[in-house]
Amino acid sequence: MVGRWIAQRASSSLTRRIVVLNLAGLIALLVGVLYLNQFRQGLIEARVKSLLTQGDIIAGAIAASATVDTDAISIDPDRLLQLQAGEPNAGGEEILSALEFSLNPERVAPLLRRLITPTGTRAQVYDRDGTSLIDSRNLYVRGDLGRAEVPVRKEKPSLMERGWIGLRSLFPGLSRESTEEAGPPDGRSLPEVQRALAGARGTLVRRNLHGDTIVSVAVPIMRARTVRGALLLSTQEGDIDKIIASERFSLLQVFLVAALVMVVLSLLVAGQIVGPVSRLSEAAERVRLGIKSRQEIPDFTTRSDEIGHLSRAFREMTQALYRRLDAIENFAADVSHELKNPLTSLRSAVETLPLAKTDESRGRLMQIIQHDVKRLDRLISDIADASRLDAELARAEAARVDLKKLLTTVTSVANERRRPRDAAITFTVDAPPSGIEDPFAIIGHDSRLGQVVNNLLDNARSFSPKGATVRVSLRRLRNTIELMVEDDGPGIPPHALERIFERFYTDRPEQGFGQNSGLGLSISRQIVQAHRGTIRAENRLGPPGEDGEPTVLGARFVVRIPGLNR
Repeated sequence: MVGRWIAQRASSSLTRRIVVLNLAGLIALLVGVLYLNQFRQGLIEARVKSLLTQGDIIAGAIAASATVDTDAISIDPDRLLQLQAGEPNAGGEEILSALEFSLNPERVAPLLRRLITPTGTRAQVYDRDGTSLIDSRNLYVRGDLGRAEVPVRKEKPSLMERGWIGLRSLFPGLSRESTEEAGPPDGRSLPEVQRALAGARGTLVRRNLHGDTIVSVAVPIMRARTVRGALLLSTQEGDIDKIIASERFSLLQVFLVAALVMVVLSLLVAGQIVGPVSRLSEAAERVRLGIKSRQEIPDFTTRSDEIGHLSRAFREMTQALYRRLDAIENFAADVSHELKNPLTSLRSAVETLPLAKTDESRGRLMQIIQHDVKRLDRLISDIADASRLDAELARAEAARVDLKKLLTTVTSVANERRRPRDAAITFTVDAPPSGIEDPFAIIGHDSRLGQVVNNLLDNARSFSPKGATVRVSLRRLRNTIELMVEDDGPGIPPHALERIFERFYTDRPEQGFGQNSGLGLSISRQIVQAHRGTIRAENRLGPPGEDGEPTVLGARFVVRIPGLNR
């Protein structure tokens, strides 16, 4: 079960990217720590200081144990007679220099063994000619000087060892110098011993053939301000490398634990992202292919992150798509139905026309034909306008529109073009709330909003009796702008308050059949909804009548659109 889950997650490109990117930072940190290796450099410097301190102490002890080569001291009497009373003994230094203090291995070896054994450091003593006198590797445990040497690893490293040596050579701080062991019989070949025999302390870090780091220091053995030899102290082979390897192994252990935690966390994070995204992608693909009539997009809207927002957007987009498909299907069916009626009437009139025997009959048939042709023309124009409305609203760039100026212009033009029987139009604006800079400004399409107002005015005039008035008012609410159009007509039947916004619906018994396409209010609602607004119809009610029911004074259309400076 767990293996299958891991395999599914690993097969996802997004999961692999999350895991690799998270591990990349951790690996970069590990490589940086191993490559810079400040711990190794600090360890070497500390060991150098420690060896120098030990060397000074041991060299002083060895110098104190140095002996004079002979018991006879040669003094020139004539030189002594030449000295005046009170004259400084200028030959004192010559006398001291004549005393040859030698380093006796028999006396130095036990002292060296007692000082070196607790430290585990290799010590070598050279005379002032650079010849090796004592090597702590050749000392027996009992402190005697022997000739049997402790075996030293001198075989060539194996292939794996050479590979490890090459890998370690990538890290800085190691000397490029390589030697089998520090301290050959001839001390003159060692740079640090040369400096010690010259009276200064010398240090060097080297590697042997097996890649082990060896730190060596050399200090001069001085007595009577004269160098009598050199003491070379060096660390054991692999001593420093074991400490460094132990630290690196500890670091690798921490890295492995951190990498495991990082992978698990990455998989959990990927599971929270990849799984929902995959389900959303599959659902979107099914919607595209249309495998079923309706596809349900997975619901992750309870999540407050981007996945939840994406799921909500996908669901709303899919629902809008299905609504659009339903609208197109219904629109096509409505168009087909509406076109069939005038076509059927036109066909019947055309077929009957040759059979008409009187001019009067032919005249009535010609009127029917003209009426049906006009009706078809009106239907086709309205259908074309409705079909391209969405595309125009999507392509046209919205701009700032002042509804007060727009309504002023539209109502003025409508009054100028008013026919004798048409109702007059009045326009009033309520005082807007204080603190709003442009109370009647919105973002939209002025031409389409003007079409909405014209449709509402034409609809109100068509139901208003002769001499009535159509009232248009505009006011600013808290966050919206409200437009109302009122008439003095018969009102709207309760069952038709919503149906009047449907395509091709019309209820005008006094105007006769086919006088109106029934698309005006449907187009108006479509435009208002494109501006994120609402439109509704209601009746203006007066006092109760004889039957006790409120009397209907007329119809009222209310349009609300979000305003700016909310």
